[in-house]
Amino acid sequence: MPCHRCGARQTDPVKGASPWRRGVRAEEQVLICPECQRGQDWTADLAHCSRCGSARLVRVLGSTQCKDCGAEDCVADSDSVTVTQQALIEAAPPPADSLTPAAALARDVDAALERHFRHRND
Repeated sequence: MPCHRCGARQTDPVKGASPWRRGVRAEEQVLICPECQRGQDWTADLAHCSRCGSARLVRVLGSTQCKDCGAEDCVADSDSVTVTQQALIEAAPPPADSLTPAAALARDVDAALERHFRHRND
């Protein structure tokens, strides 16, 4: 499958994690090459999870799943901003460079716990 932005084809993969990223656009799974990921907002034209705002979506057996929060079929088109995304934008934490290492760790742990327990309670 070629990169959906530039048409580049993936070469034989090397061992380890692939630098190519998956996304969903128009209910189809697409790949994004490392070169296109260097663009300013390479996720702008991808669908996002309407629950957590993530663009880390995959298509599995006709269903769309969020790799961050685990939600299924909770997709917002790339041209619409959901209430959840707007809340995430408004409640964005201060830039990482302004936090102490302990405060940054506390923020990351809090976010991980929130994702884990919110998913289990739904």
